[in-house]
Amino acid sequence: MNIEKWIVAHFSPTGGTKKVAEAIASGFHVSVAEMDLTVADRTVTLGAQDGLMAVLPVYAGRIPQIALDRLSAVKGNGQKAVAVVVYGNRAYDDALLETKDALEANGFQVIAAAAFIAEHSIVRTIAAGRPDAGDEVLCRRFAADVMAKPDDAPTVIVPGNHPYVGRKPSPFHPAADENCIRCGICAESCPVGAIPADDPAQTFPDLCINCLRCAQVCPVQSRALPAPFLAGATKMLNEKAAGYKRPVVFL
Repeated sequence: MNIEKWIVAHFSPTGGTKKVAEAIASGFHVSVAEMDLTVADRTVTLGAQDGLMAVLPVYAGRIPQIALDRLSAVKGNGQKAVAVVVYGNRAYDDALLETKDALEANGFQVIAAAAFIAEHSIVRTIAAGRPDAGDEVLCRRFAADVMAKPDDAPTVIVPGNHPYVGRKPSPFHPAADENCIRCGICAESCPVGAIPADDPAQTFPDLCINCLRCAQVCPVQSRALPAPFLAGATKMLNEKAAGYKRPVVFL
């Protein structure tokens, strides 16, 4: 594969998806440029010999719409692309097909795809420590296999259905308790602007995507999802996301 540089676009509010993106990128052994999709108004121009790898998280079987919207700013003209989704050990449903479709709509030819696992962003005991050392080996192997593909490689086929599984908006969102010190770090860090800077103990429910970055960055661990919702999510995931699932690749 005659690729001189890979643009690695990722949406990773709590870091798991970024770890997968970096592990794959380390196996390309060519120039790599990072594009952080959690930051708005980031654009990039691709050269004729550049490729794009999109590494996106799966939330309840779908890709967050904000990630797809920001990815749409990267326009291709037949350049090669790789679609990667990262999920919390339950299932990736139609998310890989959704990512492939988005890349093709942006003008790219998707020649490889993969689904990797990372620690669940809401229930951290699910897939704890993933991606692990074994995952990172598979990430680098996947990158090597992509680079070994011929320049005339066909478009990859991935699982999924049209229409995609429906989005399932949650009525519950993180908010701060009485320990909030109103430092504003959560508001500054929120990738969708769902926390008011003048009242960071609150959350705009119509904007929040439950990415849990706010809970991760809070210096006093004040922000969290409501305990009843978290208990229900933990029970469900312990039933449906148990065991050690291996990444899958499509070449």
